[in-house]
Amino acid sequence: MTVYLALFFAYPLYRNLDLSLRDYDVRSFVQGGAEFAGLSNYRTVLEDPAFVPALTHTAVFTVVCLVFQFAIGLALAVFFSRSFRLSVTLRGLFLVPWLLPLIVSASTWAWMLNSDSGVVNSALSLAGIGPVNWLTSPDWSLASVIIANIWIGVPFNLVMLYSGLQNIPVQLYEAAALDGAGGWRQFWSITLPLLRPVTAITLLLGLVYTVKVFDIIWIMTKGGPAGSSATLATWSYRLGFGNTLPAFGPGAAVGNLLIVVTLIAGLVYLRVERRRYAS
Repeated sequence: MTVYLALFFAYPLYRNLDLSLRDYDVRSFVQGGAEFAGLSNYRTVLEDPAFVPALTHTAVFTVVCLVFQFAIGLALAVFFSRSFRLSVTLRGLFLVPWLLPLIVSASTWAWMLNSDSGVVNSALSLAGIGPVNWLTSPDWSLASVIIANIWIGVPFNLVMLYSGLQNIPVQLYEAAALDGAGGWRQFWSITLPLLRPVTAITLLLGLVYTVKVFDIIWIMTKGGPAGSSATLATWSYRLGFGNTLPAFGPGAAVGNLLIVVTLIAGLVYLRVERRRYAS
């Protein structure tokens, strides 16, 4: 375990930190010998006009995805917690977006949201609504990748929350029903409180995954147009590998900032949950 952590966790982090503190070009990246640059790469990134929009898009993308993924996943988990015919089959079908390779899911959504031949605009036209430039309009590009990522993330929330619901004793609902509690009262007084441990893990894992999403955004919009759907993850990749003259140092610096943002968000969430348990 120690060797595994050293090779696949500690060393990559060290390497990325070293990249962010040196002035690397293509030659020095391959042969070594890059000059020490200190925090200049971080200063370059923080002063870049693209930093604030990328940070804002990352926050919006993460929060909106987490809220809708959790809400839809919870609704489906409650729905499937009731035994009925084909419930197992339907629950299995809902796992398909989670099981598909991300490149397949993102490519499918890119085709569906195509301005000219996409099935979404075709459906809108039947309703008398004009075409929407989902992927090529700065007003819609971020919403497009959010919709795709919500669709991909719902099955994970469904599985986690459904497993949590199975551990809630049925006798509690029966007792509540005898006391006259309706469905909503049972949900707010029994289901949500007893799901809190599973909810914490689900949201924390969702946060870690969502804040670093790259594949979906890059395949669908490449962070464009004009950076309107760029996040810290896509910006880091574009700096390091997406330009003719790669900026390895600033790209690594953005990656490290993304790690720090994720760590802070996770610690804040854990602290909030700890206070809830204490109260």
